[in-house]
Amino acid sequence: MRGLGASRVGIYEERSDVANGSEPDWDDADGEEEDTSAAVTSEEVTRAVVTDTDWTAETILSQLRRGNIQLNPRFQRRDAWNKPRKSKFIESLILGLPIPQIVLAEDKNRRGKFIVLDGKQRLLALRQFAAGSSFAASAEEETFKGFSLTGLEVREDLRLATLRKMENEEGYVDDLNSLLNETIRTVVVRRWPNEDFLNLVFLRLNTGSVKLSPQELRQALHPGPFTDYLDDCASGSEWLRAALRIDKPDFRMRDVEILLRYFGFQYTLDEYTGNLKKFLDDTVNVLNDQWSKEEDRIKRVGENCDNAIEATFKIFGDNAFYRWASGKYEGRFNRAVFDVMTFYFSDEAVRAQAVSRGAAVEAAFRGLCDTNQRFVESIQTTTKTPVATHRRLSLWGEALGEALQTKLRIPELRDNRLIP
Repeated sequence: MRGLGASRVGIYEERSDVANGSEPDWDDADGEEEDTSAAVTSEEVTRAVVTDTDWTAETILSQLRRGNIQLNPRFQRRDAWNKPRKSKFIESLILGLPIPQIVLAEDKNRRGKFIVLDGKQRLLALRQFAAGSSFAASAEEETFKGFSLTGLEVREDLRLATLRKMENEEGYVDDLNSLLNETIRTVVVRRWPNEDFLNLVFLRLNTGSVKLSPQELRQALHPGPFTDYLDDCASGSEWLRAALRIDKPDFRMRDVEILLRYFGFQYTLDEYTGNLKKFLDDTVNVLNDQWSKEEDRIKRVGENCDNAIEATFKIFGDNAFYRWASGKYEGRFNRAVFDVMTFYFSDEAVRAQAVSRGAAVEAAFRGLCDTNQRFVESIQTTTKTPVATHRRLSLWGEALGEALQTKLRIPELRDNRLIP
């Protein structure tokens, strides 16, 4: 495959250190980031068509305006760049300085429509800078928040300029032409064989730098009403942010993935085979299909996730969703612990009993971590298999039931499948 390496030395990498001020810190190995794309064969790779093109900034702006490059306005809630960083990117284009390439994949179902694999922040900066200009949508349809240039290092004279201002004032003619005519190396992937191939490209693009969340790709490849709701729900959940110890919606959508895991455990647990990516993809597809008939119920299930998180904080305080080891809490968010807590505390009756017996519940969790090595392994190292998933759900369910003096409904394991 050609074009997946950096063809131009760039000075504006999309790094995590420009994110929201904080990002999730995982204590376990239970995320999609560790998944590989072993299902992709060399034959499938050779069938894909990867081309390098030099699109101008004007061409890219035109494609964005027409909606040919998929850039959902929702992305703005997870904007990783501040205005000075966006401004310096625009300044680099005007000056002709090197910038990283953009990587797109053509939508299989709509020729000429493209999914963004790499470069979302650069495209978002361009789209926002164009707000109110001839490259924007109509005033009624414009949903991108514009910005004026600030914090420039070389062209301080362009401070407060916008693309609209540059179009309308003669003094900006040369700079406008420099911006619009500047080429941006664009790699386009066509005739890709399957989603595993795109996932492989997605991960290889970020080897040695910041790994993009697979949830970003999932949002693009599995659009639908539940997909949009999931983003909205995660963005608006103060309790989810409290659990993850972040102060804004995560710019790589890892908060959305955590919420999707919760929905998967509520709706499609019996379909889990150990392939986390497929499990989450299938959950999105199922709930997109069910949305028209089950919207109200799905939203209630989402509300119960917030309720479950709140209950966990009432019981564990600042140590909610942390693993207990060697006489102390580890102090990092553990996805497997989140799974088991929200699975049981999503039930209103269980939740109420657990909060009223908080000390006993916390003691049960600590005791399980201190005395049961199988449980510890199921929340720390061997976490993804159906056996490990069942083990942590069943062992915690039994310990919780004893603490509450109540018999809980615990999933069973039959033929390597979990039965709720």
